[in-house]
Amino acid sequence: MKRRDFIRLSVGFAGVATLPPISAALAQSKAVFKASDVQPPGYPTVAATENLGKKLAAATSGRLSIQMYPSAQLGGEKETIEQTQIGAIQMLRVSAGALGPIVDDVNVVNMPFLFKSIEHSEKMMDGPIGQDLLDRVSANASANLVALCWMNSGARSIYNTKKPIRTVQDVKGLKIRVIGNPIFIDMMNALGGNGVAMGYDQVFSALQTGVIDGAENNLPSYVFSNHYTAAKYYSLTQHLVIPEVLAFSKRAWANLSTDDQTLIKKFAREAQMEERELWKVYEREAMEKARAAGSEIVEIADKAPFQKAVKPVWDKYGPKHQELIKRIQDIA
Repeated sequence: MKRRDFIRLSVGFAGVATLPPISAALAQSKAVFKASDVQPPGYPTVAATENLGKKLAAATSGRLSIQMYPSAQLGGEKETIEQTQIGAIQMLRVSAGALGPIVDDVNVVNMPFLFKSIEHSEKMMDGPIGQDLLDRVSANASANLVALCWMNSGARSIYNTKKPIRTVQDVKGLKIRVIGNPIFIDMMNALGGNGVAMGYDQVFSALQTGVIDGAENNLPSYVFSNHYTAAKYYSLTQHLVIPEVLAFSKRAWANLSTDDQTLIKKFAREAQMEERELWKVYEREAMEKARAAGSEIVEIADKAPFQKAVKPVWDKYGPKHQELIKRIQDIA
């Protein structure tokens, strides 16, 4: 080897030695994170995630930011979970109902009539049990997700195109859309209906065409996704209180510095509390809009028969979550 070639090669190796590690270089590079939500612009979960992005951009002088894709632009919940798992989407707001089939521990919050009230569910989210469940999602190797925080989604009730539901007998024979989770299919069947698993993005057209008779969801989803224009009867069964989860792709997370991860977690916790306040306002607006449009909001005088009807669901799914169920029910 000629001397000048040897010197050139030596200088090259010296230059490589002074380069920062690849992970460190990535941590300092500019990144725009794709965030997905099936809900429309202005929805509390969408607004809170967008505000998280604004805080992140301000704190990093624009190095890290979030581009929000609401209204299922990137797909329904099932499709966007899959995209987040492979890193094509970096941030995702998803119902615990859709997450349950992937991380079974989460199914504890999907049990019908588990929570005594919305306030009870908020105490779970804000306390050690809520953090424990988020940690279990993040630790699940096959999930490929980092669970950042919880978000409120109120209580879910049944709405339909046929008739007001006042008693459990009124559910009999109705085709009711549920999230694609075996717990919810079994729950609706136990109530006497026919549980139909279907993506949220398909519900409106299915109501219009009569593919389903109804669905079950919170009041803002019923109103602001226009389901109320097709299904007049909204009955306050309040059979489920399912929180939402804001998650990050584990593949993308691994490319962030520890400082950036800490920053995102901090802003996510703030988003959890901010979304809750936005939710309360949005829920009131939804009720006013539904009533003004002529929707019949049906109070349920006695929920005990509904609770009794879902006992087979508790018998089937409850035992494996017994420890977590007791911890949640013991929350003062």
